[in-house]
Amino acid sequence: MSIMLPAQVNRLTVEEAADRYVELVRARTLTGALSPATAEVYARDVATFVRLAGPGRVLDDLTGEDVDAVLLAFARKPDERRRPEDRRTAPGGGVQSPASQARFRRSVSALFRHAAAVGWVHLDPMAASSVTARERGGLRPERRALTKEQAEGLIEAARAPLDPGSEGHSPPPRSTAPAEPGRPRQRRDQRTEVRDALVVLLLATLGPRVSELVRANVEDFYTNDGVRYWRIFGKGGRTRDVPLPDDVARALDAYLAVRPAGEEEKALLLSWRGRRLARGDVQGVIDRVQRLVEPGRRREVTPHGLRHTTATHLLADGTDMDAVRRVLGHSDLSTLGRYRDDLPGELEVAMGSHPLLRRRDGRRPPESADGPG
Repeated sequence: MSIMLPAQVNRLTVEEAADRYVELVRARTLTGALSPATAEVYARDVATFVRLAGPGRVLDDLTGEDVDAVLLAFARKPDERRRPEDRRTAPGGGVQSPASQARFRRSVSALFRHAAAVGWVHLDPMAASSVTARERGGLRPERRALTKEQAEGLIEAARAPLDPGSEGHSPPPRSTAPAEPGRPRQRRDQRTEVRDALVVLLLATLGPRVSELVRANVEDFYTNDGVRYWRIFGKGGRTRDVPLPDDVARALDAYLAVRPAGEEEKALLLSWRGRRLARGDVQGVIDRVQRLVEPGRRREVTPHGLRHTTATHLLADGTDMDAVRRVLGHSDLSTLGRYRDDLPGELEVAMGSHPLLRRRDGRRPPESADGPG
């Protein structure tokens, strides 16, 4: 009688398994299967998992309860992307948002799926995990779409230095205000208002990922039959050619006319020192422009929040879903649901003009004077 022996497992520690997994994840960027930004998100989440689970523990010894403990510890972990003073006033005390919790859980699940496939664990403990994260409705306010009024306020503030009436692209009103404490007034060659205008207009109207924006080169913009296009190099090695609205094309031309020369000759967006903008610089650009918006129309927003803004308002205006998908660079229409945020009053507008209750001239039929029969 033959005896079934258990499959052999390579009993790696959590840290050893994580190091091998992250190496494989980063290798996938070389084939275009993953973008470098996505790979770094996985790497960061896996490093956090190692710290919370214990680097010296054997990966195969972790149970569903152990995974639950790690997920709960992550949920209580302060969001290090926020400044300490912002964490104290943030909803929920500045801990991880449901969206971040859901992303972390997906990263851990991916690690264990790979571990089970290559023989690092007998069983995937995620199957026995009971902790889940509800992603929808849990995004931080600044990562949600701006209302139409807020978005228009931001765009108007961004376009101020591009106003033909302002001779020589003079800076907006903030240049005449007293300098912030500890910050010297900018010299003329340090002013970046025209570049900032382009950054905000691209983010708010086309919704690129921030990694796509900072990777953009001058040569990625071209004209075909009188229309300006941006060839965007997106996730997974995919490219998409997106036409620029006329206002955005004019902002691009205005910036190229004053763009500084520097070490990064190819890069579109340069600092005043002539270096390619980094991902972290983009939030500072948005914040500077936001300070020019009227207080009643101002709301904090991240680059990702402006991506939501693009999707939400294009869809709300009746733009074809597949066209919006192509603008944002999604491979699947189902992903759009995560980027479509609720707008105040939209249900009332929809029910106030129900297609089944409109006459051919567009007006609702009058109610019968006799009432219900």
